[in-house]
Amino acid sequence: MNHTAAIAAHRFGLGEANLNTMQSDPQAWLLAQIGPADAARGEGLLNTDQAVAHVAAEAENRRLAKNPPLGMTAEQVLAGHYREVIAADVRSRFNTAAQTQRPFAERLVWFWANHFTVSLTKGSVRGLVGAFERDAIRPNIAGSFEQMLADATTHPAMLRYLDNNQSAGPNSVFALRSAKRAQNAAPDMTQPRRAAGLNENLAREVLELHTLGAANGRADQAGGYRQADVTAFAAVLTGWRIPPQQTDASIRFDPTWHEPGSKTVLGKSYHAGPEALRAVLHDLAEHPATARFIATKLARHFIADEPPASVVDKLTAAYLRSRGQLAEVYRELIRSPEAWAAPAVKLKTPEEFVVSTVRVLGLTARLEDRVSAPLMNNATGIINTLGQRPHGASSPAGWPDKADDWLGPEAVWQRMEWATRVAERLGRTVDARALASASLGAQLSEGTRLQIERAADGPQALALLLMSPEFQRR
Repeated sequence: MNHTAAIAAHRFGLGEANLNTMQSDPQAWLLAQIGPADAARGEGLLNTDQAVAHVAAEAENRRLAKNPPLGMTAEQVLAGHYREVIAADVRSRFNTAAQTQRPFAERLVWFWANHFTVSLTKGSVRGLVGAFERDAIRPNIAGSFEQMLADATTHPAMLRYLDNNQSAGPNSVFALRSAKRAQNAAPDMTQPRRAAGLNENLAREVLELHTLGAANGRADQAGGYRQADVTAFAAVLTGWRIPPQQTDASIRFDPTWHEPGSKTVLGKSYHAGPEALRAVLHDLAEHPATARFIATKLARHFIADEPPASVVDKLTAAYLRSRGQLAEVYRELIRSPEAWAAPAVKLKTPEEFVVSTVRVLGLTARLEDRVSAPLMNNATGIINTLGQRPHGASSPAGWPDKADDWLGPEAVWQRMEWATRVAERLGRTVDARALASASLGAQLSEGTRLQIERAADGPQALALLLMSPEFQRR
């Protein structure tokens, strides 16, 4: 099996125990996977409507928390409300990736969920992150970027994560009523305090992280936008909200919070009302700067931290030619010779490392095995320990996508410790020598092969395989 099979399995996929599954045509194997993602696996998973209703029920738990049942603390009452939902979401993400027959499609789910990050680190989205990934990302990974952008931007999780729930137009009905109530409560105040104002978080992140890329402050350059554009876009977004107590996720626009009048974003005027948001997102999705920004991120993710300019140019052209049809962009990526010629310099993230280990060792087929089961049951906890909490990125920018960000001494030591524990459990039942050849093919260097061959025993051989550059890099 030539080296392209290993590239397909590890660079574009999530690791394969036997590269022969590609039937000698790795490109065709990847191309056949392009399409909507598979349904997420697991029990206890909530769709967006159910998740929003579940979050609304927290109000009752907050009431109980003020006078918790005997033997419980207030924090236990609140945490318990989301514990099962969050655990089910995290298990589902892991199990779906570990068992899928379309690993390239699953990698794209991870890529786009990270691009449109919502994170459990913010309490207002607890219970919603899994539904966001399943309903806003999975169906759209091979459709139009515009549709995914719209679904992600208006999803309850995103509206809460980036504080659009709290954003009211300064001249909206809600803001004027709030000001009047404040004035009546304190008639001597010359400048009454409003209960809410314009929040720019979502507008700024859609422009900077989701579409055009970081602004340079000059609107005359491609993709450049000014602070005035952020403010105007934030006004367009007013009214798009899901209050914490709301149970119906289909109602996402409240006209009483919306700023009246037209708004000008990037030199174009948009009328007031809910339709303006889709119009702005349409124009952002078709902007040349968005095409290059998305092309660069995809090339960086799949090829190299500093991707070849030739690939970025080709992906940008495919995006513009197809008007943002992502399937066309992926086909261009897979067919680019540079994607197969580049050395394996990308480092697997902790999540990629653990999932590829599970897939290569075939642990999902050994759930009844008393040796393997504990490794599977604790896999999501291990990913967290290795520094990448599932659904828990520390900022709206998502998890970093450069090798150096995952190469700290402590991070490498933790990988080594976990690989050693896996090897101690399974090394006597796995032929690491045969597995290295079957899963890495021509990518397996002579030096690594000799190290594994000369290992003192099975556990040491397996540990050497898991920590080898060929397995760690993609």
